[in-house]
Amino acid sequence: MKSKSKRDKQNKYFEEDSGENFYFIAGYTDGGASYGVNWEEIIAQELNFRGAVKKDAKKAADLIHYAIDDIAEKLTGQTKKENIRETLANFFREEINRLSYQNTMVADVLGEVAGIVITYPGEIAPRLDEPILKRLRKKRRNELILLDKEADEGDFYIDTVCVENRFRGNGIGTMLLKEVEKTALQKGIQEFL
Repeated sequence: MKSKSKRDKQNKYFEEDSGENFYFIAGYTDGGASYGVNWEEIIAQELNFRGAVKKDAKKAADLIHYAIDDIAEKLTGQTKKENIRETLANFFREEINRLSYQNTMVADVLGEVAGIVITYPGEIAPRLDEPILKRLRKKRRNELILLDKEADEGDFYIDTVCVENRFRGNGIGTMLLKEVEKTALQKGIQEFL
């Protein structure tokens, strides 16, 4: 549950309709001109980076699907958009798989998921693929199904990066990658893929 001050702050920004130049119209001058806060200012002031949590699953699934498109069909064994996203959300909520919340960093603006980046060390990639492969093999009744090897030992693999449509064009994707790089360097990882 969001704290009252966070909700109030979010409502302050999001309750008003956006004008041509302002996202939130704070008021009007004596001459009738509007003044307020534009979208770029809100993002600059309110953007935070955090580890993902299970409750981010629905938005993360939407972003993952958007980013990987038809690869999502291959990973989920589904063809309908809603089934693909439901399966992606389930993977996201689970632990120890490539799409898990545990491997995801979130760009957060006033409690909303603005973007995500999924990363993991290459040496654990085969282990992260096991639950996905197990589900896919069972669904397709084919024990020979394999996933493409995407990361090698020693790599710090960037699996998926995506920014919500209305937050695009503000450098959030770039900032997510810089945050990931900072985190990886703190862990002593030098190679990025």
